[in-house]
Amino acid sequence: MRRHRFDSPGIGSLVTFGCFILSGCGSNPAPVAVDSSESVASDSGAATPSNATTTTSETQLAVPNTDSATVPVYTPTGALTSWHRWRGPTASGVAPQGNPPLNWDESTNIQWKVKLPGYGSGTPIVWRDNIYLLTAVDTGKMPEGSPPAADEKSASGGGRGRRGFRMSTPTPKTEFEFRLLCLDRQTGETVWSQVARKQVPFSGHHPSHGFASSSAVTDGKLLYASFGSYGIYCYNLAGELQWELDLGDMQTRAGFGEGASPALHEESLVVTWDHEGESFIVCLNALSGEEIWRQPRDERTTWATPLIVEHEGTAQVITNAQNRTRSYNLADGALLWECGGQAGNPIATPVVKDGTVYCMTGFRGYAVYALPLSARGDISDTDKIVWKYTDNGPYVASPVLYDDLLYFTKERRGVLSCVRADTGEFQFENQRLPGFEGLYASLSAAAGKIYIVSRNGTTVVLKHGSEFEVLATNQLAEGIDASPVIVGNQLLLRGAEHLYAISEQ
Repeated sequence: MRRHRFDSPGIGSLVTFGCFILSGCGSNPAPVAVDSSESVASDSGAATPSNATTTTSETQLAVPNTDSATVPVYTPTGALTSWHRWRGPTASGVAPQGNPPLNWDESTNIQWKVKLPGYGSGTPIVWRDNIYLLTAVDTGKMPEGSPPAADEKSASGGGRGRRGFRMSTPTPKTEFEFRLLCLDRQTGETVWSQVARKQVPFSGHHPSHGFASSSAVTDGKLLYASFGSYGIYCYNLAGELQWELDLGDMQTRAGFGEGASPALHEESLVVTWDHEGESFIVCLNALSGEEIWRQPRDERTTWATPLIVEHEGTAQVITNAQNRTRSYNLADGALLWECGGQAGNPIATPVVKDGTVYCMTGFRGYAVYALPLSARGDISDTDKIVWKYTDNGPYVASPVLYDDLLYFTKERRGVLSCVRADTGEFQFENQRLPGFEGLYASLSAAAGKIYIVSRNGTTVVLKHGSEFEVLATNQLAEGIDASPVIVGNQLLLRGAEHLYAISEQ
């Protein structure tokens, strides 16, 4: 192996090159129209932005067009029949060619169920017949020559540190293996397992979090995985390491841990590094790991994965954050446009349709913004904003954008709303999802159905359309924080201990 070090202000970045080729129902939210005029009521009684047009409700909308040319995001050949990145083939939570079961439980329609090593809540990805996921395994072993243990207060992660109160789990004293797994999609058997790094973590994490909370991404040739502070790695699909990169150590708010996934567009890999230290966004050469550009960011900790989208010949990197939603030119990192108004702790990944990107947050405030990709400069509080709401929005779960309808939850509660993506007009709002006890998982959709998973293992399946209609409620035996993955007739659900493959049996 040959090693290269890229020097950046305050951070040493090590890249190693391999020898292979490579988440209670409130009152109706009042929309905030961009022209500050009053909202009007639709026939259903739901408030709607003043520029909206009232339409007749449709109980069923068509399955999205599966032509890759209609998808404004990078979609490698074969991707529409896989789930090759965090939010699926179209980066919207929709599987255009999926048709998973409507009903299941522990003894019905379970194709297979396998226990996973270690712990992780990162959503798996799929390329053809292989599943790829991240996990962190506590070896239980102290490293040789380890320094004396820290005092109890420091080890616990509690107390008030340099940037505020910490609520994390105790800092581990034993080594963890940060692993990337490849499983056979038909049998659940392990194809290969690679230990990317073995290390004692330098901090704890949120009690419901972990050290393996992001998703890998692939173009069908190379596989990219980020363990954040514990390295970014590129493998080929046979599990052979191509390169690795160390961007330093994150100082996350309250010691909650890390979770943003990398975003891939052709030969560019983009990583956001928002934390309590010096935040930045970096674009890497996906083939070599070499840094192409880096931009500083005036942001504190976020967990939102960036979205890369093509618009009018320019690839834009959209990042959702607390201070600003920003768009960068993928070619050189130049800031194209920005918009303030988001709430705290952004986690949800943006979605896009017809030249508009939808960004949302729901912690200590709400924000659901529809923003034009054609914007330039600062569009905060201007009439360039297509529409927005400031009293609804998800905290953890990313929305799903299916045909012309945008579905999103409220905070971490099992409460669902649906709006027309183009006008912001509510089709239904703040509808309770039966059996829910909070949610972290993002929403997924296929074959005219919406799949929403609770942390208690309940999955509600709804009919896609402008009316709230529950088709099924399904229960598994363990909690689920990872998002549902749909490939063909198969649904994958990663639980606290097991990975389930669900299909008609």
